[in-house]
Amino acid sequence: MAASDFEDLLPAMADKLGGEGLIRELCNGFELLMDKEKGVITWESLRRNSSVLGLQDLREDELVNMVREGDLDGDGALNQMEFCVLMFRLSPELMEESWFLLEDALQEEISRSSNKRS
Repeated sequence: MAASDFEDLLPAMADKLGGEGLIRELCNGFELLMDKEKGVITWESLRRNSSVLGLQDLREDELVNMVREGDLDGDGALNQMEFCVLMFRLSPELMEESWFLLEDALQEEISRSSNKRS
């Protein structure tokens, strides 16, 4: 099953829940998938809990690659921040919206800085 087979629901969730609500739901998703003893998502915990996401048909190497893709610190697992970043990265529409919001915020900050100097 390829990443392109998944329906991107994050933009709809963001529209419905708002930014804080979306983050709260991502945190809940992390809690569902994490290894309760280690406090992180490992490929093993992802395999154990994959049916929650409808991913029970994924092979072991696909689960390992999912964790590896989001593992920013190289410890072989996903902490909560890495999980949230990965979810945003896997959502092209939400990433695009985020870039526009960031660009708008930067432009606003630049304008304010320029006005203060004048």
